[in-house]
Amino acid sequence: MTELTQTILGRRGGAFSRAMQNPHLIVGLIIVGGMALAAVVLPPLMGLDSLAVDPLNRLKPPSVAHPFGTDNFGRDLAARILFGASTSLSLAALVTVLAASLGVAVGILASFSRLLDHVIMRICDGLMAIPALLFALALTATFGPNFSNLVIALVIVFVPGIARLVRARALALRSETFVEAAIAMGGSNLHVMARHIFPNVLSIVAVQVTFIFAETIVIEAALSFLGAGVPPPAASWGNILYDGKAAITKAPYMVLFASTAVVITVVGLTMIGDGLRDLVDPRMSAREAGGVRRFFRLVVPRSGKGDHQ
Repeated sequence: MTELTQTILGRRGGAFSRAMQNPHLIVGLIIVGGMALAAVVLPPLMGLDSLAVDPLNRLKPPSVAHPFGTDNFGRDLAARILFGASTSLSLAALVTVLAASLGVAVGILASFSRLLDHVIMRICDGLMAIPALLFALALTATFGPNFSNLVIALVIVFVPGIARLVRARALALRSETFVEAAIAMGGSNLHVMARHIFPNVLSIVAVQVTFIFAETIVIEAALSFLGAGVPPPAASWGNILYDGKAAITKAPYMVLFASTAVVITVVGLTMIGDGLRDLVDPRMSAREAGGVRRFFRLVVPRSGKGDHQ
């Protein structure tokens, strides 16, 4: 085994070891992974059907037959929440991948062209000036409420933020010695982008996409609640909240279970983002830990000799 291979394996082993010692990352992965696994495995295993209507069992409270109760059409609420998890997670994953890919490409290109930088960044500034939910609502209302149009609208919402983040990082990297050396040795812009810039912006993008993933779930639920998201009868957490609004006095469990699913998933994704941030920038977690220690030294008095007298 060569020295280079040992170094690479050592770095990977060190990163894996730090990840395993990061409670935020571990708990977040367990929460989100558990939700995704339940959405994929439980419906076929338990024979659940989110569209099966049973008018005789409308708004039934939780029971053995229906652990989460039934909605105002007699549909099993557990089935709809699980299918809603599949809808929300698949939508958020698709939006995150597309937005990250386009944002990284646009940000890197803008950092290498002054003309593109002025044009693209002004467009990004204009798009970011509009609140994300309002902008997504306007786009889905224009294109029509369906899954594909919702993906397009949310990608347009999130690309400007990633592009600006990547551009700032890429401009900082261009002044680094290894990039200047690659350019001096005759490396083309495409080679420098792919070989030196792109790998070094992935760390900040990895942290950002987890928060975009979480925000996509919240915005999708809000749009579906407003009637501009995933159209019924397809199951989504926003649709369940909308249906539960009309029956909240008789069946509050509809709103409770759907909103709890949203909160748990978003908290898990936020914890993953915090864990990745700590892995990418250990100094941040060290500063936070130092701040906590200083806070407790100020709040909790030390026990000294005088305390025992």
